[in-house]
Amino acid sequence: MGEARAVDIAQRLGVAHPTVVKTIARLRREGLVSSQPYRAIFLTEKGKELAARSRWRHEVVVGFLRAIGISEEETAERDAEGIEHHVSDETLAAFERVIAAPR
Repeated sequence: MGEARAVDIAQRLGVAHPTVVKTIARLRREGLVSSQPYRAIFLTEKGKELAARSRWRHEVVVGFLRAIGISEEETAERDAEGIEHHVSDETLAAFERVIAAPR
C-alpha cells in the first residue's frame, strides 16, 4: 500500500494522464515523491508530512463547518476544499477552539 500509478491518479481525479505526469515531475523536483517511468509513485517522508498536514487542515475546516451548522457532510467537504487552501494558521487555531468548545 502507499503507492499509485499515474494512470490510476489520472482516472481517479478525472484529468489527463500527461497532466499527472507533469505534476509528478514537479513533485519529484520538490522532493515530495519518488517515481520511475512506468512504475508506481511513492510519497517521500517530506511528502508524507505534507500530506498529513493537508489532511489535518481539511479535517479542521470540515469540523468547523459542521460545528457552525453546515448540515450536510457532503457540503462541508466540498466547501472545505476551497477554504483549506487559503486559511491561515491563526484562523485554523480559532476553528479548532470552536470545535473543542462545549456545545
